[in-house]
Amino acid sequence: MRLTLRFTRFACAAAVLAASAAQFAAADDLKVGDKAPDFKLIGSDGKTYALADFAGKKAVVLAWFPKAFTGGCTKECKAFRAQGDSLRTFNVAYFTASVDKVEDNTKFAASLGCDYPILSDPESEVAKAYGVVHEGRKVPERWTFYIDKEGVIRKIDKKVNTEQAGTDAARFLKELAIAD
Repeated sequence: MRLTLRFTRFACAAAVLAASAAQFAAADDLKVGDKAPDFKLIGSDGKTYALADFAGKKAVVLAWFPKAFTGGCTKECKAFRAQGDSLRTFNVAYFTASVDKVEDNTKFAASLGCDYPILSDPESEVAKAYGVVHEGRKVPERWTFYIDKEGVIRKIDKKVNTEQAGTDAARFLKELAIAD
């Protein structure tokens, strides 16, 4: 009886762990060629942006950053602003995004003079779908997703150089030829 009870407890615990791992792996394991998870988020400009709005029209660059008003995130967002003219030569919608509140990202964007919207995901739902927020990490990984007009992920940059983020985005868009 004790052996059966122990086995049952072990089996239940294993099932719970497996289910949790499967959920974590599903989001964390997004890869090139996968459909990008849809999103509908409010930008620092007060508008709502959805991936579906760009389907068949524009490629999308979604650059996640950990936290507004921090050193690396400030450098990254400034790098996108600095390359705005270059990025706008492509048929692309580009955003930086975090799990900060809309009000915080609105102030952050204004403080940097951003000419593009910073998206807010305060409930972390989209961030979890993209795998940038996961168990043990409440703020997003600094990862950038390059999504083609059909909503397919064509590149995931997991080694973002904050000071070169805008330049790298323009280079990757050219190399990938997804934003023509």
